Amino acid sequence: MPTVEELGERRIIELFLERFRRTSEMAVPFGDDVAAITLNKETVAVLKTDVLVGTTDIPPTMTLRQAARKAVVMNISDFAAKGVKPRAVLVAVTIPRDYTTKEIEEIGEGLNAGAEEYDTYIIGGDTGEGVDLTICCMVFGVAKREALILRSGARRGDILAVTGLFGKTSAGLKILMEGHVTPPDIRDILVKSVYQPKARLREGLALAKTGVVTSSIDSSDGLAICLHELKKNSGIGLDVTNVPIALEARKFAEIHGLDPEALALYGGEEYELVLTFKPEGWRNAVKAVEEVGGDLIAIGNVVEGTEVTQRKGNVVEPIPLRGWEHFKKHV
Repeated sequence: MPTVEELGERRIIELFLERFRRTSEMAVPFGDDVAAITLNKETVAVLKTDVLVGTTDIPPTMTLRQAARKAVVMNISDFAAKGVKPRAVLVAVTIPRDYTTKEIEEIGEGLNAGAEEYDTYIIGGDTGEGVDLTICCMVFGVAKREALILRSGARRGDILAVTGLFGKTSAGLKILMEGHVTPPDIRDILVKSVYQPKARLREGLALAKTGVVTSSIDSSDGLAICLHELKKNSGIGLDVTNVPIALEARKFAEIHGLDPEALALYGGEEYELVLTFKPEGWRNAVKAVEEVGGDLIAIGNVVEGTEVTQRKGNVVEPIPLRGWEHFKKHV
């Protein structure tokens, strides 16, 4: 029988889903960023849960306060992708027996900081003893069914865009995990992207009001994986003409002889939004994001077929399905 390392996270999820009984009240299909269940004809309860584990998800020198805040941010990011405001958060924590009072206080402060930053509240949860620190958040919100932005609405001719540049966290993790020596000015920016991630909630809420977004996904598993997920869920092809690489990631790649496009495409933990737009609504979308202090960067188009490709002049190359996946070895 295959081990979990051979299966990978996505196949493990499939095995679970094959054994779950379905409800007719499920308002969002399995495989999207959030779950939702019908409250009435127009309104749905939106739910998201994600877990942070000490040994696998907390890089060296990240503080417990930063880790706890990140546990909230990674859940809020999925709400941002759906254009839903989080109303409350539940938290379950397992704590090793040797943790001190100060460490417990740091975790509590980080959790509260994450919730406060996105104008929501922690309203309860659970604690237990564990051999490793785990922080599992569950976020709750309410939305109009018709307003939810799913992964499945992209259509040929739509504009493909993102809310920010990529590659910084991939480079930052290489600094922290692999010891890549980097000039302080670049290093500080790259490491900060790991320690203090940002969810694009303001952008997601603003875009949801425009009515011009056809599909959306949170990019925490890496840009390439997100593109493939949009392709699969919408049944379309994607043609990338502009890989959105952060300047600091380019400089890092040059210093260490790495491929900057690989850093941008196959990293993870970046929490940007990857979206598609009705072409006639593009200007409205850009304006809505700029009004909340964000950026919207066009990177390609929705096309015929079922492939994810990158266009470099007259050359078209496939973008392979690679990126972050729990249990598997990573590039």
